[in-house]
Amino acid sequence: MRIGDLMVQSGVQFGTSGARGLAVDMTDRVCYAYTLGFLQYCARIGVLPPGGELALAGDYRPSTDSILAACAQAAADSGYLPRYLGHIPSPAVAAFGMARGLPSLMVTGSHIPDDRNGIKFNLPRGEILKADEAGIRAESVELPGGHFTAAGAFHPQAARPLPPEDPGGYRAYVARYLDFFPADCLAGLDIGLYEHSSVAREAFFEVLTGLGARVDRLGRSDTFIPVDTEAIRPEDVRLGKAWAATGRYQTLLSADGDGDRPLVADEHGDWLRGDITGILCARYLGAEAVAAPVSCNSALEKSGWFRAIRRTRIGSPYVIEGMTDLAAAGLSPVVGYEANGGFLIATDLVREGRHLPALPTRDALVVAIALLLAAQERGLTLSALARGLPPRFTASDRLKDFPTELAQGRLQPLASGAASRDLAAAESLFGALFGPVSAIDITDGVRVTFASGEIAHLRPSGNAPELRAYTEADSLERAWEMNRQCLALLASWRAGQTNEYEGD
Repeated sequence: MRIGDLMVQSGVQFGTSGARGLAVDMTDRVCYAYTLGFLQYCARIGVLPPGGELALAGDYRPSTDSILAACAQAAADSGYLPRYLGHIPSPAVAAFGMARGLPSLMVTGSHIPDDRNGIKFNLPRGEILKADEAGIRAESVELPGGHFTAAGAFHPQAARPLPPEDPGGYRAYVARYLDFFPADCLAGLDIGLYEHSSVAREAFFEVLTGLGARVDRLGRSDTFIPVDTEAIRPEDVRLGKAWAATGRYQTLLSADGDGDRPLVADEHGDWLRGDITGILCARYLGAEAVAAPVSCNSALEKSGWFRAIRRTRIGSPYVIEGMTDLAAAGLSPVVGYEANGGFLIATDLVREGRHLPALPTRDALVVAIALLLAAQERGLTLSALARGLPPRFTASDRLKDFPTELAQGRLQPLASGAASRDLAAAESLFGALFGPVSAIDITDGVRVTFASGEIAHLRPSGNAPELRAYTEADSLERAWEMNRQCLALLASWRAGQTNEYEGD
């Protein structure tokens, strides 16, 4: 079967971060076929020799281990050696593969609820890009006869268990940061580590304590919790405030389910937005050039800290392409980040003789360490460090269960490509709420800038049937008020659905 046809039949399709779908649709047969397609593509482009290795790992979702077993069996049946790294962060899997010249995959649905899951694919140079997705989609695979039931599960006699766990991926990821940052550089800090169900919780604890911090492990859960760093749950807001109110912590730290998106709270328990932590991390690491999606806070440009900035479409493959262009222009160091806080490093970093290899995929742990050191070295609290940025505030939220086709149809009149027509359509839609329109950017979705300097950005999610709204203003209160107005407007579009929307 052709992988592109399988996507349509199964409902498991590529989004902005790999293949994702409902867990019930990610059957043994579907995941086996997807892995075959990836392996065939790797062999075709010359990055997987006969008998080569495939590194694989996963998060803590209940469906993850069965998907991992199907992926590992596809590799073994094809003559390759599956190297199972256990439950470790997505950036740890990618870094392990890059260091050893191996393709790798991570079974994770990231921050979305555990009724869904996904597979993130990495080549030896880093995560797959859009051209690679097209190549995998074009592969045709042949499934072995007698392996699967009509429902897509392995027949009991055909199924194989996962290989024994190799701790090498976890150990290398921890060493990556313990070897680069100075010993005891976090000494004297008291940190609350919100562990929940993040696969990064062990690495966070070992690295932070290894650098000298005192760390309390908080909120650990054996049930998967869909922590979304772009739309923080009300219960996580309350937890942050309650832990900070004890007065014990200079910061609270966490990450999403697969450990590639950070959550950093200041001393008041307020979780910082990812597009703020990205700017501060880039500055601390001495970046000359930065790539970031169009949805990120414009304080990036207003700060004046960077020689070159490249705005991209939303999604790590586009940020990676932007970073590649900046590095090709001779700029270094080059980094990137997303609005969710995931931080990417395109060029190796060297500081006081210590070396941090490039990792062009999202990571969370580097952000946490960099912000703590930036504040410590300047004698500031995290809230004061963030206040050093130009006063631009962003808010984001989403409407769930919003069909992608409906979202695209509603936004099309604002993105025709005819400037005067687009401006008129945007002013007709938003003018009564936010005033005259001065510009429209259709790099990804529709980003409307008003004469006041305020911004409203609407974009269908690439991973789920959701419509996101991003707003930016000179005060946080105004940004959230704009966001609420946008969501109320969008909710009225959702034909046949309730007008209530999912709040932060």
